[in-house]
Amino acid sequence: MLIKKPVDIKSSEITPKELYLNRRQFIASASAVALAAGAALAGIDLSAPGESLAGEKLKNLKKGPPAYDTSEKINSFKDITSYNNFYELGVDKGDPEQNAKYLTTRPWTVTVEGEVKKPKTLDIDGIMKLSPLEERIYRLRCVEAWSMVIPWVGFPLSALINQVEPTNNAKFIQFVTLHDPKRMPAQKPSIFGSALEWPYVEGLRMDEAMHPLTLLSVGLYGEVLPAQNGAPVRLVVPWKYGFKSIKSIVKLRFVEKQPAASWNIMQPQEYGFYSNVNPEVDHPRWSQATERRIGEFLRRKTLMFNGYGEQVASLYKGMDLKKYY
Repeated sequence: MLIKKPVDIKSSEITPKELYLNRRQFIASASAVALAAGAALAGIDLSAPGESLAGEKLKNLKKGPPAYDTSEKINSFKDITSYNNFYELGVDKGDPEQNAKYLTTRPWTVTVEGEVKKPKTLDIDGIMKLSPLEERIYRLRCVEAWSMVIPWVGFPLSALINQVEPTNNAKFIQFVTLHDPKRMPAQKPSIFGSALEWPYVEGLRMDEAMHPLTLLSVGLYGEVLPAQNGAPVRLVVPWKYGFKSIKSIVKLRFVEKQPAASWNIMQPQEYGFYSNVNPEVDHPRWSQATERRIGEFLRRKTLMFNGYGEQVASLYKGMDLKKYY
């Protein structure tokens, strides 16, 4: 398989509407109603703001390894914070920004458990001191065939993994998002159903988690991570589709067998466990060969592994990437 290096690709075609019709087709109606009805049943005041540290500047940032950054044009702060998939805060792209005020992020703890020698629970301030914070400019490729370029702030996930000392039985990590309908109103069950089963869960193979490209992010654009982007701590895995980069993490569980992952549970024929960006494997309902960069009019070709093949292709040597999509 030819692995292309990350280079700018000329746009070539106008964005057709039918290509970026997405997962909302089969969950949006029920979830939108569930958000309002569930909030009412739970007694949630949808006008009451929550605590947030978003907008605070992060200090003592260093630049990440130049080989991992892209020189492509960075999307605006407005693009990044107002066009999101975060189903715990709503199913439309603008819902997370609108409902971010309910996601309070202090206090916040992350538990590390399972196949580790040193399980621990860390508060968010402790997490931010685990390793020097770096700015990493990464491409983000959504499974819905749109993309962005984002200046994340964080540190390699391996820094946390090394501290807890995984046992020889630890082959995978499962990540778990906060489950709290008072702070994430769209999680509230109702007679209309929910978008997904909660809490949201994702997983990585251990070598994927240890790869230096894999980040725990606590900010973007040099500031504390906004709630709608997964505050206070989220995963960023730039060579995989965006839904693998789980948000608002409260637990890491080290396990021996491949763990459950939310979208894979819901639609296994559409969302594989690995979910590496692959223009040669189409989604059943749209092509993955091209993408629409937010802020641009024309489409561009999608790169294998989102342009990070030089760094990560060796992780999948010998694997049938059409079978293990």
